Amino acid sequence: MSDSYPIPSGEVVFEEEIKHSRFVTVLFHCPSVVAFKDKLASIREAYPAATHYCQAAIMSDPSDDTALTCSDDGEPSGSAGRPMLNVLKGSGIGEVGAIVIRYFGGIELGVGGLVRAYSAGVKHALKQLPLSTKVKTLAASVCCGYAQLPDVEHYLGQFNVTIMERQFSEQVLLHLAIPVSARIALAETLQRISQGQLRLSFSSEAA
Repeated sequence: MSDSYPIPSGEVVFEEEIKHSRFVTVLFHCPSVVAFKDKLASIREAYPAATHYCQAAIMSDPSDDTALTCSDDGEPSGSAGRPMLNVLKGSGIGEVGAIVIRYFGGIELGVGGLVRAYSAGVKHALKQLPLSTKVKTLAASVCCGYAQLPDVEHYLGQFNVTIMERQFSEQVLLHLAIPVSARIALAETLQRISQGQLRLSFSSEAA
């Protein structure tokens, strides 16, 4: 499993007409169910006269089959949402949502024609989608003395660790987001520079 994956860094709208039906495909960053529902609501408001709002989304790592959704929204079963989702899964992109707005033009396309139309819209839009890279991280913490803090922060930077929060009391407690690939090497480095005093405490995978 990869330690990083591409995600959308912007939004794409692709439009085409097929046998007098207008298809508008919107691709967007979709890291959660809430983000997906909010986007769907805004699209329904922006395109109020549409016949269908077919949907698909991968709301996490593209290899995570538990964070998927799709809907045919009134089209024949299996003709829209599932084909759209299959295209998204084949792209290897995570946290991506697709909504295809259809204005029916009076000519039936048949199930096969609908599968091709909805799949093609997503494929064309994917070619234009701007991407960035998301690095998988683990939530962790480390407690150090004030004198150790400069060295600790230096090595955290060397391993591209993000300090999420600093808590100051008798010692300094750092809450961290650590790249998965750096977990072992960072733990060993902190042990080495502190003669075994500094220990990372891991909690869970960060979003």
